[in-house]
Amino acid sequence: MAVAASAAPGALGTLQASRARLVAACCARLGPRWRLPGSWTCPRVDSTIWARGWTPAAGGAAWQRGYSAEVKTEDELRVRYLEEENRGIVVLGINRAYAKNSLSKNLIKMLSKAVDALKSDKKVRTIIVRSEVPGIFCAGADLKERAKMSSSEVGPFVSKIRAMINEIANLPVPTIAAIDGLALGGGLELALACDIRVAASSAKMGLVETKLAIIPGGGTCCNESGKISN
Repeated sequence: MAVAASAAPGALGTLQASRARLVAACCARLGPRWRLPGSWTCPRVDSTIWARGWTPAAGGAAWQRGYSAEVKTEDELRVRYLEEENRGIVVLGINRAYAKNSLSKNLIKMLSKAVDALKSDKKVRTIIVRSEVPGIFCAGADLKERAKMSSSEVGPFVSKIRAMINEIANLPVPTIAAIDGLALGGGLELALACDIRVAASSAKMGLVETKLAIIPGGGTCCNESGKISN
């Protein structure tokens, strides 16, 4: 399996638990039209610190105050709008624990719908893409669902994944992928579509399609290959 571990700590040192939100806050303050000139990947974060920084714990009022009362919750995607000093930051949380956050028809539809709404929202300054499931970012396409598709359905399904990933890559505001655990195939391509990647020490990334001598369908492995360092 072609899996690469997350980057080792660099000059920035150990990240704080709320690093992704801190980066998002900085991006938000620079304005909605600000974009990174290239790509930037944070050094890894200890997985225990990562969990504390991202999971609302009992009594964690300070964390919970950062969210607005308007939390849009669906079965597979949660959209949160941050408030107070983090106003303008939106968190897209993937929530398919039973399927390792794999990309299903429904999830792709929901992500596309959310991104379409956010790109025209002038109040949005930064978007974080993360998992609601500890230990897994996204396992790629839902292969169990795909196995039930006819040959005429597979092409449009892959095209929709590619379109959704391109929509994220073309958003007019900075985007941050918060990676905890596995980011494989389309899951890694989803992370590559974002401007910044913040990875937990547990993060493992790979384009497993290469083991089958095929090109990943999302397209970012070709368009964004410069974001992957040796």
